[in-house]
Amino acid sequence: MKKLVSLFVGLLFVGIFATSVSAAEYEVKKGDTLWDIAINHHTNVEELMDINGLESFLISPKQVLKINENKIDYYIVKKGDTLSQICKNHSVGVTVASLKAWNELPSDLIITGQRLIINGPEPAQQQATKQETQETQETQETEDTSTTAHVTETEPDEVKASKNVSKTEEEEKVEGRTFSVEATAYTAYCAGCSGITSTGVNLIENPNAKVIAVDPNVIPLGTKVHVEGYGYAIAADTGGAINGHKIDVHLATKGQAYNWGRRMVEVTIVN
Repeated sequence: MKKLVSLFVGLLFVGIFATSVSAAEYEVKKGDTLWDIAINHHTNVEELMDINGLESFLISPKQVLKINENKIDYYIVKKGDTLSQICKNHSVGVTVASLKAWNELPSDLIITGQRLIINGPEPAQQQATKQETQETQETQETEDTSTTAHVTETEPDEVKASKNVSKTEEEEKVEGRTFSVEATAYTAYCAGCSGITSTGVNLIENPNAKVIAVDPNVIPLGTKVHVEGYGYAIAADTGGAINGHKIDVHLATKGQAYNWGRRMVEVTIVN
């Protein structure tokens, strides 16, 4: 009996392992999110967006997504880490430039607890000789005490811009009906998008427009709202995956949208 149980468990394990590495495509089901798909296929949201050309976190049922079969390795940033130190402690060929490219870092600044990809595809422009790589790392090590950005307990300005409203907006008390929603983010350049919202706002010409996609049955189009962490915005768009208490906030760049991620926020109906 024990042998049969062991055999069953072994086969079950092999089946799970095979699924995780052999699936090249995945058909989106109702209720799926990129986060769920990434977790179930041992990858990450950024990788899914990159290989499928997605500029938004919005996906639709029956949409077919490519799943990268390569295993992604991560490193959790510790206090005192620098990009150059992380490079030295990991695979040969990992450079500061490649870490920044894989993780869409706008600067050398990293944050304690941040998760970094450490084995992504090497950018073509970074295929330098071993000597050049060593010289670059030596220069960075020399400059660690002055110019290399060390891990801090505060976030870089670029991340703050996508996660937080101004101090004035945060301190201002917003009056109106308030409720919680799940908020993701998108850009005007998502695959198949025209850049024009459901109400006619041209997001390509107005990249900094404060617009959110909503379920009109919950928040009518044209409604002015205040979104925690985003500020005042107009409900001017809709989306196939935006149903019920879900919204999609518009951001100017893919990096900002990725930094926003998925979070629970308070939305206040202003008018």
